[in-house]
Amino acid sequence: MDEIKWGLIGPLLALQVLLAVIGLISLSKAERTRGPKWLWVIILIFGNLLGSVAYFTVGRKDN
Repeated sequence: MDEIKWGLIGPLLALQVLLAVIGLISLSKAERTRGPKWLWVIILIFGNLLGSVAYFTVGRKDN
């Protein structure tokens, strides 16, 4: 129990950080979103994987 299995956790952490960074870049370039941008920033940073998935599926508003 005292040993962390980084082989399992590492790829998930990398995917989470990558999606959050891509989401923040996309959010900064977006003119319109569903809901306030400041709320999406909080969701992307603190929402783990589900926050990024929620932004890409619900938060973006196409022109």
